[in-house]
Amino acid sequence: MSAPLTTRRVGIIANPNSGRHGASALGAQLTTLLRRDGHEVLDLSAADLDTARSRSLAAIASDAVDTIVAIGGDGTAHLAANVCAETGVALGILAAGTGNDNARTLGMPRGDVAAMARMVGTGATRQIDLGAARQPTGDRYFLGVLGGGFDTLVNDRGKTLRLLHGTPRYLAAVALELPRFRGIPYAVRVDDTVVDTTAMLVAVGNGGCFGGGMQVCPNADVADGLFDVMVLHKIGRMEFLKIFPKVFSGGHVTHPAVQILRGRQVTLDSPGIRSQADGEDFLPLPLQLDVAAGALTILSP
Repeated sequence: MSAPLTTRRVGIIANPNSGRHGASALGAQLTTLLRRDGHEVLDLSAADLDTARSRSLAAIASDAVDTIVAIGGDGTAHLAANVCAETGVALGILAAGTGNDNARTLGMPRGDVAAMARMVGTGATRQIDLGAARQPTGDRYFLGVLGGGFDTLVNDRGKTLRLLHGTPRYLAAVALELPRFRGIPYAVRVDDTVVDTTAMLVAVGNGGCFGGGMQVCPNADVADGLFDVMVLHKIGRMEFLKIFPKVFSGGHVTHPAVQILRGRQVTLDSPGIRSQADGEDFLPLPLQLDVAAGALTILSP
């Protein structure tokens, strides 16, 4: 067996609750392949994500790892992006979750342990942007899409539908939440553009998709230094149902109720609304969001 092009110190975060509890098995398989190829491997996994975060931060602080591989869904990728942000530690994602939107956007493998081992071995990396929420206690980052509104309600409802996975779970949650949704007042500022409106949702995209492949911000680019902000102004339920299927192709952006803005800084406010980012509960509004250009190093296929 030939030696890898690059020998790395790899930390693995396998979420034991992802992939119908299959992420841990993928982590064990990846560990075997990486050690066979001469890499050092450190297991940073834990029964809960807070402990995994603490272990990962300690490993980075002590220079015990130069690469982290997150095995799980968007929540695991979100955690790993936050611990790797601004550190130069390279992130790889082995998709094993429900939506896997960030792995899809970044060209990371789904459940393919051999492909991830090859990515680690080649050592190729690139820089991408992150969304940064500025907080007094420190910045919090997101990889893909941050939203606050109907999508937050759908995300919360989806977590209760444990027998469904991926896009079917999201669609079922939409069907349950839409009949009682009435629109939300928003104040949105994107650089120098101000929008005060009642809307169904506002999505701030570093990446372009959420909900298991919905192209909510279809032209977003994780390496262009800009957010794409999608505002869906208030429409009736029947009209929403007409345009909703188009979100899977990005065709919804041609609807007159959809407004797309682009900029480096976004301020988002709506009374009593809490945001979600990368499919995870995030922070309450109001939020100031900045593009953290080139803040994350990722493994490149």
